[in-house]
Amino acid sequence: MDDGLLYITVVGVSAALIFDFVNGFHDSANAIATVVGTRTLKPLHAVSIASIANFIGPFIFGTAVAATVGKGIIKPEFSTTEVILAGLIGAIVWNLITWYFGLPSSSSHALIGGLIGSALMSGGTETIVFEGVQKTLAFMIVSPTLGFFVAFTFAILLVYFLKKKKPQLINRVFGKLQIGSSVFFSLTHGANDGQKTMGVITALLIAGGFLDSKEFVVPFWVVISAAAAMGLGTFFGGWRIVKTMAFKLTNLRPYQGFCAETGGGVILMGMAWLGIPVSTTHSISGAIMGVGATRRLSAVRWGIGKRIIYAWIITIPASAVIAALTLVAISNILGGLL
Repeated sequence: MDDGLLYITVVGVSAALIFDFVNGFHDSANAIATVVGTRTLKPLHAVSIASIANFIGPFIFGTAVAATVGKGIIKPEFSTTEVILAGLIGAIVWNLITWYFGLPSSSSHALIGGLIGSALMSGGTETIVFEGVQKTLAFMIVSPTLGFFVAFTFAILLVYFLKKKKPQLINRVFGKLQIGSSVFFSLTHGANDGQKTMGVITALLIAGGFLDSKEFVVPFWVVISAAAAMGLGTFFGGWRIVKTMAFKLTNLRPYQGFCAETGGGVILMGMAWLGIPVSTTHSISGAIMGVGATRRLSAVRWGIGKRIIYAWIITIPASAVIAALTLVAISNILGGLL
């Protein structure tokens, strides 16, 4: 085993786990925003429950998404350790930038953008699996749209069937139910987002010669490590984004929080089983806007919504540029090792 390759593989796996921690930190708002926004749970209680559910999620819903990310964005023969490492660094940097400004951008798309950018810098367009990229881009639109309409429809149905019930009773009942829906969404969030890092680590191990390149099987220790890193990141939570999602986008009542979390969770569950890497941020943001719009369109602060959408649009190209520049820097600094 070449010492340089061993070194860069170890650094790459470490960077992947750091990304997973930052992913959980950045996306904790996805899991707890509604339950905190309705004041059903205190932030510390909400984030504690979410972190445990995020850890458990990948063990329930399998690793189909991991395989898609690991071999469905960059062609396996071009997935070198330095390309993957540069992609991870691009995603981490972009996540920290959007966290600083309180923008709930997609960690998933930051990772995919980073991988695309470093691969393009390494070998041009022939390195990219365009079918996988097209699917990712399509679901940039599909997942928030589904989230909006599923949560909107669910909330309208609840309003219709519960219109004769006292508001105090509805808030009390759905305050309890919302704890369950928050756990459900956190499970699906951990399953979908946690798997992306598992796929990247597995690709790194294959590139480094530690796993058989003929099969793409995620080792159990990778599942444990990635799930733990995401759970810890979620626990420490990126509160700037929680404030945007929980309080600035719209005002939520417990039944609306329940509808948003359930609708978003159903979408993520389906995508995890199908192996489609969608953005949990897009799904829950669309769901929150959907339940807010059930009262009236003006109940959603569309100005905040526009800022979020702009962040969605620029995430892939921005993380790609950072990753491409990072690959150049890695090649220059570690030239003798690569």
